[in-house]
Amino acid sequence: MRKVWLYFENGLYMEAKSFGAEGTSVGEIVFNTSMTGYQEIVSDPSYAGQFVTFTMPEIGNVGCNSQDMESRGAFCKGIIVRSYQSRPSNFRSQEPLDALLKRFGVMGICDIDTRYLTRMIRSEGAMQMIASSEISDKEELRQILADSPRIEEINYIEEVSTSEAYIHRHGRYDARSFEYEKVETDKKIVAYDFGIKRNILNELTHAGMEVEVIPNDTPAEDVIRRYEEGEISGVFLSNGPGDPLVLKEEKERTVKLLEARIPIFGICLGHQMLSIAHGYDTYKLKFGHHGGNHPVKNALTGRVEITAQNHNYNVPEHITEIAEITHTNLFDGTIEGLRYKDRPVMSVQHHPEASPGPHESSYIFEEFRKML
Repeated sequence: MRKVWLYFENGLYMEAKSFGAEGTSVGEIVFNTSMTGYQEIVSDPSYAGQFVTFTMPEIGNVGCNSQDMESRGAFCKGIIVRSYQSRPSNFRSQEPLDALLKRFGVMGICDIDTRYLTRMIRSEGAMQMIASSEISDKEELRQILADSPRIEEINYIEEVSTSEAYIHRHGRYDARSFEYEKVETDKKIVAYDFGIKRNILNELTHAGMEVEVIPNDTPAEDVIRRYEEGEISGVFLSNGPGDPLVLKEEKERTVKLLEARIPIFGICLGHQMLSIAHGYDTYKLKFGHHGGNHPVKNALTGRVEITAQNHNYNVPEHITEIAEITHTNLFDGTIEGLRYKDRPVMSVQHHPEASPGPHESSYIFEEFRKML
């Protein structure tokens, strides 16, 4: 393995080993507490612009395969792991993680104390960092990092969104047949692609909706016309990367959709965009929520659901002026779900489509179907 040098915004300088792509990369470091699903995390477009530190120490042991990709590629800046396993052992494996990272230009960093990094992020918050397999000089790395734009200054949606509309036809993955189900649908919706995960589309289809995925810059007027003509029954706003307050044009389109009173469902970034479009700006969490084991309380049923999460931003508490809180995070009390009082609009901050899991919140897609 090659050497790689890391420099963090707080002045920490480290040496480690690398796999995957070579080069120099700048991004924001976060940590993810999931025990499984590293390929789904790597291929989640919401991680664009970020280095993901895995708290699970062994990564790469089951390899990678085409069915477990959550998008057409990998958009994160890099992954940081304690121990990388270069020889995968799983009957579904088609290639090692190293090969996948090289194909999409993503750095892999290993042989490093990920527990220390996780504690640092928890204490000091998410921060910018630079990793390089080419540059070892601390001062040169510091200067490149200082001159680079921050994640809050970049619109990553333009990088991850589809350029052409398409129909998604798969339902849920069947672990017995190793195939995706074919589903009969009786409602059609459009999904704005801000960096949508494939399993979200699978769950929407499973719930009985034909989904047409449309580019993030699709004019709201086109969608409103199709709704008024009866061609579609609603709109889905997807997950996606970066700071939602950067997305000025997406905000304006969302405002127009709300004014047309179209049924809307949003997840993660979509949840945040609905808040911003109503005039309630998001704020940044200290180190965000990233993992597959976050407890969320459903205020409507009283049940606690274990959820998957991936976000650094949150909607403000005073949004209760116009919306009812349906879900609350039991780690820090932040808002995880909303139903708006004067419009057919619902949203959640967590990921009910969680792949590979947990699946306790998947009923939310059926609730959207009923709302249509």
